[in-house]
Amino acid sequence: MNKDDFLYPRGRYYGQVKPENLVFNANLQEFAQKISYICNLETGGKLPPEEAYEQIKSLWKELKRTKKQLRIGEHPFQDDGGEE
Repeated sequence: MNKDDFLYPRGRYYGQVKPENLVFNANLQEFAQKISYICNLETGGKLPPEEAYEQIKSLWKELKRTKKQLRIGEHPFQDDGGEE
């Protein structure tokens, strides 16, 4: 077992298999893992609440940016059974 596999576990993806969905899922899992670490550090008194908030806010903006870049949630041509 690799150290990274232990520190950054990945769950299986069960959604619609498209490259952009797989990339976003990986980004979302990384986001969740980092949020967990930040929350644990703040709860344990190792990170001030303001710093925890700023780090979470920054991670959220980064996740939103990747969602927009990957065009997740946009359906310009509805090619997957949604017609058009």
